[in-house]
Amino acid sequence: MERVIMLADCQSFYASVEKAAHPEYRDKPVAVGDPSRMNGIVLAACPMAKARGVTTASRVGEALAHCPELVVIRPRMAMYIEVSLFITKIFETYTDLVEPYSIDEQFLDVTGSAGYYGSPDEMARNIQNHIQLSTGIWSRVGIGPTKILAKMATDNYAKKSPEGVFELNPGKLESTLWTLPVHQMFMVASRMTRHFTRMGLNTIGDIARLDFSEFKRRMRLEMGKQSDIQAGYYWQTARGIDPSPVVTGIRHQLKSVSHGKALRWRLYRHLPDIEVVLLELVVEVCQRTRRHGCMGSVVSVAAMETDGERSSWFSRQLTLPQPTSLTHEVAAAVRELFVRHWSGLPVGRLNISLSGLTDDSVMQLTLFEDRTRAYSKEKTIDRIKERFGSDAIMRASSLLESGVARERAEQIGGHYK
Repeated sequence: MERVIMLADCQSFYASVEKAAHPEYRDKPVAVGDPSRMNGIVLAACPMAKARGVTTASRVGEALAHCPELVVIRPRMAMYIEVSLFITKIFETYTDLVEPYSIDEQFLDVTGSAGYYGSPDEMARNIQNHIQLSTGIWSRVGIGPTKILAKMATDNYAKKSPEGVFELNPGKLESTLWTLPVHQMFMVASRMTRHFTRMGLNTIGDIARLDFSEFKRRMRLEMGKQSDIQAGYYWQTARGIDPSPVVTGIRHQLKSVSHGKALRWRLYRHLPDIEVVLLELVVEVCQRTRRHGCMGSVVSVAAMETDGERSSWFSRQLTLPQPTSLTHEVAAAVRELFVRHWSGLPVGRLNISLSGLTDDSVMQLTLFEDRTRAYSKEKTIDRIKERFGSDAIMRASSLLESGVARERAEQIGGHYK
């Protein structure tokens, strides 16, 4: 039996949630961003706002210049997550195979249940109506026999049609998907588009019609022998080939734990101020690593340095004497790495990661430190934070002006809850 896969996408999700919560804004252009920061970015804009020149990722000040009547609402990330999980529950009334792709997109494998709801098109419309009646949010649904075709059906067709439903039939790819410009193929951005254009491949069909060996040869001439894996991926994508199943839960083994923070570089010119943020990031990384029952043996530090005119990145890593997720051990390695490679310019972004993960049920003991007791102390602090919030216990250094942990405690994903 041919699979029936859907990708449901919620239109202008954050803005739609806010318009549903504020009926008084029903006929007004709405954007989600921080109205107190004109240089902040617009996270989402409703269709009415987009029609008046407001774009996602534009500055709030720019958006208001394009659309003076724009209503800018501060983001509420906890609310968006709650609504997204509620929509997942709606999908699960149609199939138990639901895979979140992002906060506003989810895959559904309805192969086994489509017969109960009529045709795939009829089922998609039932799902649309169910979501809209339950949440006030309009969704678009792409349908195909593979996840990749369902995704491209949503992005290239369902989002652009009034009905918001489109099925990419493999037998009609030549007259539909293959006529589109190559940049509209999934995972093809501007850089890859330039490669394909130089290769004379201007449409998705130009790739799909090539014999794979010929496509791989052209890719090697353009990008070198290391491009063979990319060639296989793009050739299969153009043809809609994707054997990956719709799965629930964690899809792969955890390989690393990382945490980063964008900073106002003018405030982070001196090492003592930067060290405060480094320690806060280490605390977060180690806590999350312990939550997964892991220890790491490789510490990585990345930083973006800038003075407003010059900018540069560095990223370095260090292998530890033994795997750990103890804050003081990771923090010492992080500081050593940063100090060794920092040029002295102000810092605009920091990122810390811990990789080479192993099970923390077995640890290396030492003669000079009671590591078992140290782990017990940190796990006790973890439990307090999980119950009462991440700001229930904080390092004293986080109370300094350069600290960001208190602000982060009020946010999810860098945005206010």
